[in-house]
Amino acid sequence: MTRTASRLLVDCLLEQGCDRIFTVPGESFLPVLDALADCEGIDMVTCRQEGGVAFMACADGAMTGRPGVAFVTRGPGATNASIGVHVAMQDSQPMVLFIGDVDRGMRDREGFQEIDFPAFFAPIAKWSARIDDAARIPEYVARAWSVALSGRPGPVVLALPEDMLHETGIGAPLRPAVTRPAQAPCPDAMAAMMHLIGDAAAPLAIVGGAGWNERSRHYFTEFAERLGLPVATAFRRQDAVPTTSSVYAGNLGYGPNPKLAERVRAADLLLVVGARLGEATTDGYALVTPDHPNQVVVHVHPDPQELGRVYRTDLAICADMAEFAESAALWDDSEVIDFDSGAEAHREWLEWSTPREDAHFPLDLALAMATARRLLPEDAIVCNGAGNFAGWWHRYWRYAGYPSQLAPTAGAMGYGVPAAVAAAKRFPDRTVVAAAGDGDFLMNGQELATAAQYGLDLIVIVFDNSTYGTIRMHQEREYPGRVSSTHLANPDFAMMARSFGGWGIRVDDNAGFDAALSDALDRTGIRLIHCITDIEQLSAAGATISALRSR
Repeated sequence: MTRTASRLLVDCLLEQGCDRIFTVPGESFLPVLDALADCEGIDMVTCRQEGGVAFMACADGAMTGRPGVAFVTRGPGATNASIGVHVAMQDSQPMVLFIGDVDRGMRDREGFQEIDFPAFFAPIAKWSARIDDAARIPEYVARAWSVALSGRPGPVVLALPEDMLHETGIGAPLRPAVTRPAQAPCPDAMAAMMHLIGDAAAPLAIVGGAGWNERSRHYFTEFAERLGLPVATAFRRQDAVPTTSSVYAGNLGYGPNPKLAERVRAADLLLVVGARLGEATTDGYALVTPDHPNQVVVHVHPDPQELGRVYRTDLAICADMAEFAESAALWDDSEVIDFDSGAEAHREWLEWSTPREDAHFPLDLALAMATARRLLPEDAIVCNGAGNFAGWWHRYWRYAGYPSQLAPTAGAMGYGVPAAVAAAKRFPDRTVVAAAGDGDFLMNGQELATAAQYGLDLIVIVFDNSTYGTIRMHQEREYPGRVSSTHLANPDFAMMARSFGGWGIRVDDNAGFDAALSDALDRTGIRLIHCITDIEQLSAAGATISALRSR
């Protein structure tokens, strides 16, 4: 059977299980768009900016465990999309980005929108390449899926020369669908791990990250509860363990529970499963230092290149997360291991994550979170970008379902709304919430047009303190009273939502917020709550401008 190059590419995508593509169309890959016009098996989502495209693909990969797929054009399209590639890499999420490229005969002349894409994306992707030979499309696509899924999942970038896509009479056979390798842990390593845990006086697990899924979640929770082992989640991996678990100890990252931070410091054994122990999780490599004196570290990760890369590792176990978790849960050992620290850590987390009842501000965000917990479904998918506002969700919201947290560990602003669009597409029967700050929202708020175009249901909550809050917080700490470049003049976000055909309301106190959220849940489509907050109310960890200035 012969095909056009573009038809072959689309058939390869179908063979790999691709069911959705996010795109901003470009003339550089018109043959692919034409081939997709007759393809009922792939849902095309047309977006408004390539940054949103890449964020949606990254979020889709996070939810499905399969590569999220994006198509963008060369030059400006590709550079706009690079932010999503960076997030997919730092978040260890599978993604494949296809870029329409200049004709092969025009290369190296700095043609219209020309960039050397394999070189450009090499530092921020697992693999970046160009398909010059149409007959090798099946090889490249299968390899892209394999690289994106294996070991530490991540992004792959493939450039598609425009003239190559026009070729006809291609007789290359399709390659079968690629599945993620599922390596079981070594039994001797498991025995060594259980011995180390049994000898520990104050062990702690830190979980969530590369290759984590619902099966990993189920079995690791079973394992930890059997031992009474306290379990903390890595930065923005709070759905990795059910928060109802009797051993859930809370989340690490910016502004963690001080009692949890002290528990990490005092641990004589750290069982790290899936996490890389990155800068955010370890508070700048200070909470857990790379050499961690007086602490034993057992590191379990699906990619051997991550083991021992930054941290001295006492026991390294290279294994698929679900295979490891199931082996741990089913481990049969005559030695009984029983800690009471898991229950104690869980009680500390419950106290830390319970919003106070007294209002300190007209729209008190702790009380607003209490309302969200009372009104929103427990399995709501909460999507956020970066900003000071996110700390309130991280501290007080309980990420009960899986997946239920879409948030970039890379700290990228503008992620929340595109991620919510992807979530509403993937899980139309679940409540999806995009939580955003005012600066954060305007970076990709135009993707509300995408939500409107496809009739998606999502709630957007914009916290507006007319400031780049996180930067202002650091500014007040380092240069008290010297405000520079962090003030924002904002539009009426509620009116903006109405302009997209949605429902929007502006609130400035808790009574208004409570009524607005209740009203929003009775509606469908785009619903936006514009929350006017006090700049003094900066951090869920308790930081205020006046306190920062007095240091």
